Amino acid sequence: MNDKILIPSSVKVISFDADDTLWENEPLFLDAEALWADVLSPYGTKEELSARLFEVESANMEDFGYGAKAFTLSLIQSALEISGGKVSSEDLVRILSAGRRILHNPASPIEGVAETLETIRRSGRYFLVLMTKGDLLDQQHKLQRSALGKYFDRVEIVSGKTEKEYSSLLSSLEVPPSAFLSVGNSFRSDIAPVLQMGGWGVYVPFRVTWEHEKVEEYPHDRLFQVDKIGDILPLLGL
Repeated sequence: MNDKILIPSSVKVISFDADDTLWENEPLFLDAEALWADVLSPYGTKEELSARLFEVESANMEDFGYGAKAFTLSLIQSALEISGGKVSSEDLVRILSAGRRILHNPASPIEGVAETLETIRRSGRYFLVLMTKGDLLDQQHKLQRSALGKYFDRVEIVSGKTEKEYSSLLSSLEVPPSAFLSVGNSFRSDIAPVLQMGGWGVYVPFRVTWEHEKVEEYPHDRLFQVDKIGDILPLLGL
C-alpha cells in the first residue's frame, strides 16, 4: 500500500463503488442468511449450511447475476435442496420476506460520504463516476434513496466489475488508465482490475466482506488504503 505520495494530478476521473462503500449493504444479506440458517438448523451446522449456500450462489451467478433478488432465489433453492423439499411453506415465506427486506435497504450514506463527495465535486478537478454491479432496478432505487446521485457525472450499473467493464468505461470517457482512480471496499472488484490496467486505487475495507468478494490482497505503488472514505481527501490534496 502506498503511504508516501499523493495521488497525482494526472488523475482526472474518480470512480466510486456503491454497496458498502457509500452505504451499508452486506449486513442486510447476513441478517437474511441468519434467518435462513435458523430455519434449516435441523439439517446442518451454520458452517455447513453457509458452505452449501455459497455453492448454490456461485452456480447461479451466470443466470441470476448479483443482488438481493438473485440472493433470495438462491436462499429458496438451497432451502428446498438441503431439506429435501421438507421446508414448510410458512418458512419459505419467512425466507422470501427476509430477502424482500434487503430490497428496502434505506441506503443511508455511511458517515462522511456525502461531505467527501461534496468536497471533491466542489473542487471541480474530477469527473465523478458511480460504478456498481448488481440488479439494475435495485441499484437505481438505492441510489435514489441515498440522495447521492447529484454528486456524480455518470452512473454505471454493470453485471460485473472486471477489466472488461473498466476498459469499456475508459474508452467511452476517452481517458487512459493512468488518469483513472477507483475507490471501493472490494479488492477483487474495485481495486485489482484497475491496478492491472495501469490505474490507481483507494481501498476502503468495510467491516464485513461477502465471501465471493474475498481475494488475496497485495501492495502496489498505485494503491492506497484508508480507514474511512474521508481519508481520501488529503490524498487528493483537498
